[in-house]
Amino acid sequence: MSLIDSPATELLQLLKSAEVTAVEVTQAYLDQIARYDGRVKSFLSVGSERALEQAATIDQRRGRGEPLGELAGLPVAVKDVLCTDGWVTSCGSKMLADFVPPYDATVIARLKAADAILIGKTNMDEFAMGGSTENSAFFPTTNPWDVSCTPGGSSGGAAACVAASMAPLSIGSDTGGSIRQPAGFCGVTGLKPTYGRVSRYGLIAFASSLDQVGPLASTAEDAALLLRTIAGHDPLDSTSAPVDQPDYLANIDQPLDGLRLGLVREHFGPGLDDEVGAAVGQAIKEFESRGARVQEISLPHSKYAIATYYVIAPCEASSNLARYDGVHYGYRTDEAAMLADLAEERKQLAAAGDEAGLANLDSPLMRLYRLSRSEGFGPEVKRRIMLGAYALSAGYKDAYYVKALKVRRLIRNDYDAAFRDVDLIVGPTTPTVAFGLGEMVDDPLAMYLQDLYTVSANLAGIAGISVPCGMTSTGLPVGLQLQAPPFQEERLLRAAHMFQQATDWHTKRPTLAAETP
Repeated sequence: MSLIDSPATELLQLLKSAEVTAVEVTQAYLDQIARYDGRVKSFLSVGSERALEQAATIDQRRGRGEPLGELAGLPVAVKDVLCTDGWVTSCGSKMLADFVPPYDATVIARLKAADAILIGKTNMDEFAMGGSTENSAFFPTTNPWDVSCTPGGSSGGAAACVAASMAPLSIGSDTGGSIRQPAGFCGVTGLKPTYGRVSRYGLIAFASSLDQVGPLASTAEDAALLLRTIAGHDPLDSTSAPVDQPDYLANIDQPLDGLRLGLVREHFGPGLDDEVGAAVGQAIKEFESRGARVQEISLPHSKYAIATYYVIAPCEASSNLARYDGVHYGYRTDEAAMLADLAEERKQLAAAGDEAGLANLDSPLMRLYRLSRSEGFGPEVKRRIMLGAYALSAGYKDAYYVKALKVRRLIRNDYDAAFRDVDLIVGPTTPTVAFGLGEMVDDPLAMYLQDLYTVSANLAGIAGISVPCGMTSTGLPVGLQLQAPPFQEERLLRAAHMFQQATDWHTKRPTLAAETP
């Protein structure tokens, strides 16, 4: 088995035993990126030089017998939504195309403290708004299994680079399914932790009450390794939960005896692709063969989840993105051209004697705000800002935002009731497998419905994981989703590992064609 085909846990053992060097491992992944990312386009930037320098330093420290972090020498790709000191962090947007943060997000700081090698920043839907990575301001990412298809989103680059063996581990963020959906589409393992489990300090916000950072990897065991590094209370984040941090790897090999799985009847209705349903059904039978008991449950308010999410998330987005005004930082319109145009408009209105027009003409500052935002944001971000601003406006806030918050509470109540009877909830990650690039660009509602089975976990603040559970007749991966009560990631990872010990879907990798020079 080549280095890039080895799970992260195995690579770590090879590094610790000095059978391979950090430089050799890092170079192997950099070579894979150079060979194939021209077609997949999972990275916005690759830090080849700094990664090799860091790897060489780790090898020297290991040779001297110095203590090293738990990820020492392992390359990790990072979604371009986490502030990284001295490294452009664009959030997939023209608005932040030149933004170089002066500090590290807590997750980045913990990766560095663990001596992980930051190999690159991955592509994403702009400000994490989208389900296909086609909303990136720079270029779309493709699915390594079929480059005519989307990898999902918004963490499409983070999932695609793991599927294409360009990084053993990656970091994504999940606001309504943005780790789990691309993990399902790309045939990798993706975990959305409980809200508050992983610090959001330094995460560029989309919807602050929904966003959560989490790992993507080949296996549940690798995801556990990465979660162990990045999770834990952070005083810099007021939403970080001061709860005990278990060792997610300690008991991962122990099967869950008497596991009770809940099958949500609402997740197996109209809209679910037949092949997806069949693969998930086979996965559930696999759990049953290993002693799990499956029972049907209901989440009656789940039918309102999409509508609730697409009120709350845009409301929070409109507030969070108000800071991008072309003045403090970020994209600013061509000020000289703007002032010249404004002067010409004023001249023409004065010549025409249009007093009303002159009275309504923008001030230079308002014109600067308006043009900077209209030019700096893409269409999906603008759509969500407008939706949120409308739902929060006078006369509508109670009818939309406040009502959505009440339904959110009902959705959480449904989960609380279900988890009194079952240990985990099981079902499909998405209604379909990866769809074609451009297929849903002009149909935002259809795109939003791809989050049908994932948004509820964000609204309720619980943990969820997607693992590969099959392939369609066209050769595209199918994702199985498991959901757990708050702060039960250890149970979730053990169940996922239990499934992966019995199946080989997580070991399958696409056959990639190198880009023609």
